[in-house]
Amino acid sequence: MHYQWDFSQVFRLLPLLLEGLEGTLLLVAWSLLAAIPLGLLLAVLRLSPSALLRAFAGLYVAFFRSAPAIVLIYWFFFAAPILFAFSPAPLTSAVLAISLQAAAFFCEVFRAGIQGVDRGQWEAAAALNMRGWTRFRLIVLPQALRHVMPAFMNRLIDLIKTTTLASVIGFSEVVYNAGRISSQTFRPLETFTLLGGLFFVLLAMIGLAARGLERRWQQEVRR
Repeated sequence: MHYQWDFSQVFRLLPLLLEGLEGTLLLVAWSLLAAIPLGLLLAVLRLSPSALLRAFAGLYVAFFRSAPAIVLIYWFFFAAPILFAFSPAPLTSAVLAISLQAAAFFCEVFRAGIQGVDRGQWEAAAALNMRGWTRFRLIVLPQALRHVMPAFMNRLIDLIKTTTLASVIGFSEVVYNAGRISSQTFRPLETFTLLGGLFFVLLAMIGLAARGLERRWQQEVRR
C-alpha cells in the first residue's frame, strides 16, 4: 500500500513536542545532578580498605544494575504512597529511579578510571605532603575523568534514552507528548519519525561535544 506522508499536522503541534523535550532535558539534568556524585561516592566505597563498605557498595551496584529501569520507576511512583504515605510527583519518581540506577553504572566507570591512574601519581602527590582527599581531588580525579570520558558519555546517552520510560507514569517528556500528538493528528508514523530524528540530532551533538573535549585533553597532555 502506498502511504501518503504528511508532516503538516505534526509540525502544527511542534510546540507541544518541544515542550516535551524541555521536560526530558529537565529530567536528564536532575538525574545527572544526583547520579554523578552518588556514583563517585560508590566508586570510592568500592575501593575502600573497609570490607563492609566495599560489600555495601558492591551490593548496591549489583542490585541497581540488574533491576529494569521501568520497574524502578513504577516502584517509586506506586509503592512510595503505600509504604511511606508519600505521593511523589512523576518527575520525582523518575529522577529517583533513573539516578539511583545510573549511579550504579557511573560507579563502575569512575572506579575503572581511578584504578587506571598510575600508582606513581599517588606516590608523587604523597611525596608533596598532600593529604588523602586533597590528593584525590587535585591529582587522581582529574586524570581518572579523562580516562573514562568515552565510557561516561556512553552512559550519559543511555541515561537520556532511559528517560523516555518516564512516559509510563504520565510525566510530560518528549515521548509522552509525541503520543499526545499522534493521538490528535492520527499521524503516528510522521510523529515518531520526527521524534527519532530529534533524538538523533540531540545525541549526535553530545557525541561531537565529547569528541571535541577528548581532543582538547589529548592536546593538553602532549604539551
